[in-house]
Amino acid sequence: MDSGRFDGTRASAGQAAYESGGADARDESFLALKILVAGGFGVGKTTLVGAVSEIRPLHTEESMTQAGLGVDRLLGVEQKNTTTVAMDFGRITIRDGLALYLFGTPGQDRFWFLWDELAQGALGAVVLADTARLPDCFPAVDFFERRAIPFVIAVNCFEGHRRHDPRDIADALDLDPGTPVVLCDARQRSSGKQVLIKVVEHAGRHHRSRQWLGRNRTAEPAAQPTSSRPNSSPRATSTAGPDSSSTPSDRSTTFRRPPGTSTV
Repeated sequence: MDSGRFDGTRASAGQAAYESGGADARDESFLALKILVAGGFGVGKTTLVGAVSEIRPLHTEESMTQAGLGVDRLLGVEQKNTTTVAMDFGRITIRDGLALYLFGTPGQDRFWFLWDELAQGALGAVVLADTARLPDCFPAVDFFERRAIPFVIAVNCFEGHRRHDPRDIADALDLDPGTPVVLCDARQRSSGKQVLIKVVEHAGRHHRSRQWLGRNRTAEPAAQPTSSRPNSSPRATSTAGPDSSSTPSDRSTTFRRPPGTSTV
């Protein structure tokens, strides 16, 4: 079957392969980690999973039809004629005994209900970004922050787009301190692999920090993940996203300032 078509059996097999660790699960030293690849529509999620996967990737892309007019947001990606309707799935071995199972989220607002299922058991996430449509990152960033899932912003450097300093991008996205921002080319396997290594490193530090805090504080009720983001933040008042039933028109499309511009 064409890998571009949805096949429920193959999708289930992909999840089962992750849960069992695949054939390598017989080796007690083998470690399989689940990583999500998220971001706005048309930002390169399917491309990244396909570029780095060492197995034939599972894609659940379908052709876009007239029924999506007025529902799907195509600003900036008008030439795109397919969309992921469930997930992308791939695998990459980082080193002996360590493999990453990649689950790409659907980018269209109407498929946000799938995100919670895909996020089950994830060690960390990649949030792909396009600086020409930076506000499209807001829902993914909010989703992972609220669930305390460590993530890395990977700016997909599209041809013809101005490149920005990662520090300016972090400022424009109003990220929490310590959230990595890296530049990448989603089409290149080596570039995508470096992004995934950065996610594993960042997630490792995050989880070790939480373990240390858990051992060194007195017992108290578990607090829900919160953000110290002020009400004036560009994301503080945004209600649209995978956690919301809001329509696409409710999403805020403004942010603090374009990266690289003066604050004066």
